[in-house]
Amino acid sequence: MTSAIRPHTTTEETPRPGRWLALSVLVLAVLLVAVDATVLGLATPYISEDLAPTGTQLLWIGDVYSFVIAGLLVSMGSLGDRIGRKRILLYGAAAFGAVSVLNAYAHTPEVMILARALLGVAGATLMPATLALIRNLFHDPRERSLAIGIWGATASAGTAVGPILGGLLLEHFWWGSVFLINLPVMAVLVVVGIKFLPESRTPQPGPWDLTSVVLSLAGMIGVVYAVKETASHGPAPSALAAGLLGAAALYLFVRRQLTLPVPLLDVRLFRHPGFSGAVLADLLAVLGLSGLVFFLSQYLQLVQGRRPFEAGLAELPAAIGAVVAGLIAGRAARRFSVRSVVAGGLAAIGLALASLTVIGQSTGYPLLGAALLVVGAGAGFSFTVTADVILSSVPKEQAGAASAVSETAYELGAALGIAVLGSIVTGVYRGFPGPPGTPAAAHESLGGAVEAATHLPAATAAPMLDAAREAFVNGLTLAAGTGAIVLLTAAAAAWYMLRDQHLDNT
Repeated sequence: MTSAIRPHTTTEETPRPGRWLALSVLVLAVLLVAVDATVLGLATPYISEDLAPTGTQLLWIGDVYSFVIAGLLVSMGSLGDRIGRKRILLYGAAAFGAVSVLNAYAHTPEVMILARALLGVAGATLMPATLALIRNLFHDPRERSLAIGIWGATASAGTAVGPILGGLLLEHFWWGSVFLINLPVMAVLVVVGIKFLPESRTPQPGPWDLTSVVLSLAGMIGVVYAVKETASHGPAPSALAAGLLGAAALYLFVRRQLTLPVPLLDVRLFRHPGFSGAVLADLLAVLGLSGLVFFLSQYLQLVQGRRPFEAGLAELPAAIGAVVAGLIAGRAARRFSVRSVVAGGLAAIGLALASLTVIGQSTGYPLLGAALLVVGAGAGFSFTVTADVILSSVPKEQAGAASAVSETAYELGAALGIAVLGSIVTGVYRGFPGPPGTPAAAHESLGGAVEAATHLPAATAAPMLDAAREAFVNGLTLAAGTGAIVLLTAAAAAWYMLRDQHLDNT
């Protein structure tokens, strides 16, 4: 990055032998996380039927992973800088696999929520370590851009493999089997990673400040909890108190980082418009997308009646678009400009979401498929280039902390998106006018309505399901419209804040 945001000058080292083989190990970790995130959406109708969660519990199952991981990413990224990025990646992968078993065999909504939270703790060690190791493995800017593109493309491939593999499993086994697919990936990652991944850490990292860790975690959890509860139930004293405590903790966290000789996170990086613009673009983009992604599988299965495998295939265009765009994003940013590629990608996603505001219960697949293809391509362009901007903005020894900022924006956006947009869908859905005899469980979730219909006479079940599906679609289109506004706003912000950014040509 040859711009004002690069605060350092370094002499690039000779290329590291075996770096591409090491990259293949790193992308396994990305694949692990991406597959886990996508199979949850596909399994949600089955989890809803088996565990009978309330609407609020279903949202917690959906977003508690992002909720916890957003609070821990900065701390874990900084910890990896200190104890070794290879070490924390391998420990995290092993823990991720073990906790996946707990997810698979959860028998109550409360246990499922706890299992997803623990998975977030393990997941917080993975993503910052992978990006930080890429920053240390690839010193040539063009090679690094390609490596980041492969990293992002693998995440997108995971979003394709997850639903398809999950769909096959769901048609032959119980819903818990979709979490067990993490185990073989984790095993390969650990075994191969021990041999081929190089260790890297900050030479003189300073102490891992526990007070900063607590403030960061409390701040993120407090703010996200306040937004989630307010979106679900309206303003309440508990949500207001949590929000104020969270904001106060984040304020104290920032103040502390400015006074520590070796901070957990160098918040001065946010003074640079390019760094801040890339982080903001990621946060807003994921916020606008996540609610749609969480409910799309339910729409395909519970509204349009597709089988799990068919629903997984239906989401494939998004992954294809993201893979192709991710691999050429760096080249496109050099030929045109960083802000053109990022802002253009975000605007494309926004327009695709806007097109989904017209869907109904029987909307044909061409509209859905085309919209998903554009969403994937826009995400591939924007996320790949913003990751390159963020990594290129810092010295190698701060790569873990900078990567954690990028991933925190992503996970915080996911948690807020599911909370806000998911609550829009849930709020609209709960008010559907069911016929006499409609059980209360049917108003909690569409999965609950489908399950309740199996125990009702046809004269009641048919109109109830039709009304429930119509309400769900109305909520989904409203969420898509809201997401479109958020993405177009993000595009405008990226166009302004990234105006002076360029990727290195050497």
